[in-house]
Amino acid sequence: MNYTEVLVSEIKRLQETKTYKREIPLLSEQGGIVRVDGREVVMLASNNYLGLASHPRIKEAAIRGIKEYGYGVASVRFICGTQSIHKQLEEKISEFVGAEDTILFSSCFAANEGFFASLVNESLGYENYKDVIYSDRLNHASIIDGIRLCRAEVVDKKLYPHGDWRTLEQMLEEDKDKDYRFRIIATDGVFSMEGDMAPLPQLVELARKYNAILFVDDSHGLGVIGKTGRGTAEELGVFGQVEVLSGTLGKAIGGAAGGFISGKKEMIEYLRQKSRPYTFSNSLPPAVIMATLEAIKMLEEDTSLIDKLRENTLYFRREIKNLGFKIIDGIHPIVPIMLGEASLAMDMSEELLKEGVYIKGLWYPVVPKGEARLRAQISAALSKDDIDRALEAFKKVGKKFGVI
Repeated sequence: MNYTEVLVSEIKRLQETKTYKREIPLLSEQGGIVRVDGREVVMLASNNYLGLASHPRIKEAAIRGIKEYGYGVASVRFICGTQSIHKQLEEKISEFVGAEDTILFSSCFAANEGFFASLVNESLGYENYKDVIYSDRLNHASIIDGIRLCRAEVVDKKLYPHGDWRTLEQMLEEDKDKDYRFRIIATDGVFSMEGDMAPLPQLVELARKYNAILFVDDSHGLGVIGKTGRGTAEELGVFGQVEVLSGTLGKAIGGAAGGFISGKKEMIEYLRQKSRPYTFSNSLPPAVIMATLEAIKMLEEDTSLIDKLRENTLYFRREIKNLGFKIIDGIHPIVPIMLGEASLAMDMSEELLKEGVYIKGLWYPVVPKGEARLRAQISAALSKDDIDRALEAFKKVGKKFGVI
């Protein structure tokens, strides 16, 4: 059997087991209401938490970026790909998240891969060294892949139960006398499949107690939670106390592309020299840079979008439970609607689309086996009428499938 036959066989298996991921083209810009197959439907699957992906101010800023600085830079940063606006955005992000310095990447996935490999795989003058990484079991794939890039002979890779800081403390205590060069605690700020938050206050204390580096990916927290949208650390009262913070510009903050790592100046300067995804990738295009600067400016001006997002989230969470659906409780606009089986999640998502609601089913290996779900993601771009329309569709489809 040649490789194409193997691949065709696997694709057929995915289709037969209803675990095939179908891409559905949008016929409109991203917003609270989108066009699919000529119909307008309520969008409940987007990371466009604040509705900025199609906001007039963001589009105008992106156009201004192209007019003033061009379509692209055609270079990596250290050759000739650094424009003044790149430095300006790094300074603005640092100020926004409470860090000394920031480095931009093409995505947060690239940022996370670049962080772990560049720090762990370099000897930095040490001979026969060993590092250790403690990773939350439900961390994002980008953290998992970043850790996989670390050479096995120089790092111990350890998982701790999801959000269980007490077990993590036991692990750190057991390892305290081991001669590790770096101890790294890695976690999401908000977990993308669950919508819950890492216990950051406890993790900050553990990092201090055991001289560890606390690494937090706050892609789903930045611009979403916290009184002023500064993320999970602000929400949980430890703003500015996270050693290394990564995040994305492709979700709440404009929704286009790009990622970053913020931290101490020494760490950021080191990453500029050693992080391969940074060194060998083109710089972010001016349109993204200017639009992101505008998005942060909007958040600094007032909290109206964050307030609207919070109101919409609380309303949807309350009403979807009142209909009889089982959800994972929380405050985040990620609302997992638990169904169990992958086929049910797929069938319900397709039926909901027919009823005017765009939502995606998630199943193994994205989530654990037996925990398939519909992941609703609420946006400030939605009106109450939009949410009520979606709830009516959930009611109809839920009864049809015997879920409620």
